[in-house]
Amino acid sequence: MQVKEWTSVEGGRERVTLVPESLDDLWHLTYVVEPGDLVGGDTHRRIQRKDDDMRDTGGEREHMHVTLDVEGVEFHKFSNRLRISGVIERCSREDQLGMHHTINVEEYDELTLEKHWKPDQRERVEEASEATDQPDVAIATIEEGEAHIHTVAQYGVEERGTFTGTTGKGEYARGREELFGEVAAALNRMDADAIILAGPGFTKQDLLDFVEENYPDLPEKITTVDTSGVGGRGVHEVLKRGAVEEVQAETRIAEESELIDELTEQIATEGKAAYGIEEVEKAVEFGAVEHLLVLDDRLRRERAGEGDWEVDVNDLIQSVERQGGSVTVFSHEYAPGDQLKNLGGIAAVLRYRLD
Repeated sequence: MQVKEWTSVEGGRERVTLVPESLDDLWHLTYVVEPGDLVGGDTHRRIQRKDDDMRDTGGEREHMHVTLDVEGVEFHKFSNRLRISGVIERCSREDQLGMHHTINVEEYDELTLEKHWKPDQRERVEEASEATDQPDVAIATIEEGEAHIHTVAQYGVEERGTFTGTTGKGEYARGREELFGEVAAALNRMDADAIILAGPGFTKQDLLDFVEENYPDLPEKITTVDTSGVGGRGVHEVLKRGAVEEVQAETRIAEESELIDELTEQIATEGKAAYGIEEVEKAVEFGAVEHLLVLDDRLRRERAGEGDWEVDVNDLIQSVERQGGSVTVFSHEYAPGDQLKNLGGIAAVLRYRLD
């Protein structure tokens, strides 16, 4: 979650601008936004026209920025979005003040939140923002004698470094390896979740060979892409091909796969695992949950009152977090989510075995 500067406003309240970047972030916001808060964001609203020359079409939808005095917060039943409803407190159209409205917040939608912050709510937001302290994806573009490193953010691309060196092989190989060394060291320091290595010709493969020899833990993060240029032009080609979205999806799959593998290993060996709502509830009661795994689809159904769990999943999650455990919401779109679904949609890796 992207978090901008906290600002003090009247009445002891504080305002912050937030950008949720995942389903996990939207889930966090359900525990932060509460009735009486002020939430602002861009939205569309159907406006009734009073022009005599226009037919009565039921109004036209207009884009506007509104601030709501929050009355309710819930996940939409059929999509990954947060619905925040309330009364319009501020609006770019004064004739809409005092009317009821709902803002649909999806991933990467910017919103402002003004409230009296409780310590646990501030801590939740700050923890969610830690994932954005390091770049998710780095793009390194290279050709003979020249290399660039960019990082990708939702609102643009930032150049992090430009490197130049001697071109060619043979007697110039030392200078070439020096260039490779600078680029590889920079990528290693960045600790990005994924790296796209792009450029024309075979130079990027030679750089990858250098990385494999000198930074053996780095190649598993790297994907290569052919581009006709480097620098800004090369990055544009990478983005146009959708390579960033692909590696981000692969990164999430890898993280969820690691968790589900740990769970199944514990189930098969030491038994420090629980799955299904009844077993997980018991583990939470004993304070034994180290990492809770919940499927997004099942989570939304339960919160919408459409599930069959007798326990309140919100209470369950809050209990795990109070006990110092971690919570990960799995996506139903990927294979690890299918595995979790087969285990009842909820499971936990435990601190110790429960007899």
